[in-house]
Amino acid sequence: MLKLDNVSVNYGAIEALTGISMHVEQGEVVTLIGANGAGKTTTLRTITGLLQPRAGSITFEGEEIGGKPTHKLVARGISMSPEGRGVFANLSVRENLRMGAYLRKNKGEIAEDMDHAFQMFPRLKEREAQKAGTLSGGEQQMLAIGRALMSQPRLLLLDEPSLGLAPLVVHTIFEAIDEIRGKGTTILLVEQNAHAALGHSDRAYVLETGRIVMEGPSKDLAADPRIKEAYLGE
Repeated sequence: MLKLDNVSVNYGAIEALTGISMHVEQGEVVTLIGANGAGKTTTLRTITGLLQPRAGSITFEGEEIGGKPTHKLVARGISMSPEGRGVFANLSVRENLRMGAYLRKNKGEIAEDMDHAFQMFPRLKEREAQKAGTLSGGEQQMLAIGRALMSQPRLLLLDEPSLGLAPLVVHTIFEAIDEIRGKGTTILLVEQNAHAALGHSDRAYVLETGRIVMEGPSKDLAADPRIKEAYLGE
């Protein structure tokens, strides 16, 4: 579904990604793990057109998308819940969700998907008229994921969905990831919580200083002594 082939990205003179190659098959959950500054968010921002690759190719469902404008990629079926959540603080929960559906016209289907978001995250339903800026961090994360789903993506990119959240909320977020995957959406997950990420994904790539240094089935990487020591604190 998604393929990166030898992709390099620079921030000015600094090389942020160096020739990375990876793929995501339809229906999979694939995770990118790595330390802060490894290039995980850069990878997602490049896939979504927010950054331009210096070299290499990015294809989605067989079509080259490297460097295409972000709104065109949303229309093609790619959506992202960004690091830091990026909710519209002065808009209500309901209005934020509507913003996720800005390219869609069918009001009945939009209302249906909003109901699905409220079923997945009942806390949002309780606060649907509340301004997003007044929500807790966990509620904002639920809203960011719900908003990303409102564009009906076939590929959902999640950037650090558990960052800074209490363990109980992290559990809720990963339950939602399982549910989204169960409904047929393919997911590329960037996550510092390697334990949770490997436990809820099919395959994983390990990024270190802009390079992929390991890849494989998530259960194999979770059992690898190097991963245990570096990322799982074991």
